[in-house]
Amino acid sequence: MNDSLITELPDFDDPLGVLRACHERMLAQCNTLQQLVTHIAANGVDEEARRAIAGVIHYFTTSAVHHHQDEEEDLFPLLNRQSLKIAEMVHRLKQEHASLTRLWETLLEDLGKPAALTENPEFKSHVEQFCSAYRAHIDFENRELLGMAQHILSQRQLEEMGRAMARRRGVRR
Repeated sequence: MNDSLITELPDFDDPLGVLRACHERMLAQCNTLQQLVTHIAANGVDEEARRAIAGVIHYFTTSAVHHHQDEEEDLFPLLNRQSLKIAEMVHRLKQEHASLTRLWETLLEDLGKPAALTENPEFKSHVEQFCSAYRAHIDFENRELLGMAQHILSQRQLEEMGRAMARRRGVRR
């Protein structure tokens, strides 16, 4: 199983690029989760599965949380006041974030009991629901939101957003 070996994130001088790269990492983590289902069915919860579980848990309890904060605290407020259509899109995305959080909490309960995964008939379904919802969410954000943000936001706004994102992660700039 690949613990998502992806190239480094863009610099925070390109905050929208950072968000896109985070999306790629999220998709890679979903791929790892789906491989994990197959791996556990064939091999049980061995050391490789435990490492993958730890990596997925770490990612979705740290980096993914920061990513949602980047969007909800930095990007969405900048876009929200542009038009009613964009405000509706932002509202939809916030609702999706809440739904993704609930799906993650369910999946995290499963992953928190690795020895029981071989006996958990709902684990595969939880992975599929979570990954399917994340893929649809990311597709919509990449297709509809980020390109529009690139055209709407000023260089100053992007710089402020990048600084806030870096601070959130404890990165000195």
